[in-house]
Amino acid sequence: MRILLFGKRGQVGWELQRSLAPLGQVIALDFDSADGLCGDFTNRAGLAGTVRRVKPDVIVNAAAYTAVDKAESDPELAHRINASAPGVLADEAQELGAWLVHYSTDYVFDGRGNAPWKETDGTNPLSVYGKTKLDGEYAVARCDKHLIFRTSWVYAARGANFARTMLRLAMERDHLTVINDQIGAPTGAELLADVTALALRQVPKRPELAGLYHLVAGGETNWHAYAQLVIEHARRAGQPILVRPEAIEAIPTSAYPTAAPRPLNSRLDTQKLQSAFGLALPDWRVGVERALDEMLGQ
Repeated sequence: MRILLFGKRGQVGWELQRSLAPLGQVIALDFDSADGLCGDFTNRAGLAGTVRRVKPDVIVNAAAYTAVDKAESDPELAHRINASAPGVLADEAQELGAWLVHYSTDYVFDGRGNAPWKETDGTNPLSVYGKTKLDGEYAVARCDKHLIFRTSWVYAARGANFARTMLRLAMERDHLTVINDQIGAPTGAELLADVTALALRQVPKRPELAGLYHLVAGGETNWHAYAQLVIEHARRAGQPILVRPEAIEAIPTSAYPTAAPRPLNSRLDTQKLQSAFGLALPDWRVGVERALDEMLGQ
């Protein structure tokens, strides 16, 4: 199996290089890739030419414009990277008869209610970022052999993410304020990569599995409780934590305005994924604590 991976330096792309390696040859690219191959998602012609040159059996797109607030003032670039470029990959994959794997987000929903969102629920993105990711889903679906994994609250032991930010702030400050009315499931890049590899082992023989799936870790939490777990784990590990547990203040989203609105309900129902691929998704704490141990050098 020849696999063409885009976004190799991101949190998910980094883990995909590991998880996909046993499946075959992985050609991994990023924005500044060389050797005549293009990983620049603003270069539609370059992307098309790269797919035609590599002739992959599978294309995995882990590249995205993820600056949620900045997208509000730069919608054209966000759309080019999150929707137009994946559309190019979809058209080229369709021409080749290749599989295309793509990652989307809970931001395609408006966050109303308390029930976990199902793949069949109506979308209503609140932000430019969410709209461009939804447009990307539509574009990717032009390829018959597609897998779209919607996820949320992605983290990894490397790269910038909420857990790493909380660790830094907890060592610098004696008081923190963290939002407590947004609900979701922190999901590790490692889990996303491993499930992707497991799915790609099955779909060549079961093309009917093509489609859209929700993929998040088990359970749910809010950002405040997530921060508490991160900070207490670091404290137990002997890190120089300044903030006391009682000084981690819970605040509503309304007290922390941002350029792009955030969905309050980011719960995603994963029953379709678990049933289709025979998976059991671990509780979110398992992956977070493992990543924290790696971040803290244990």
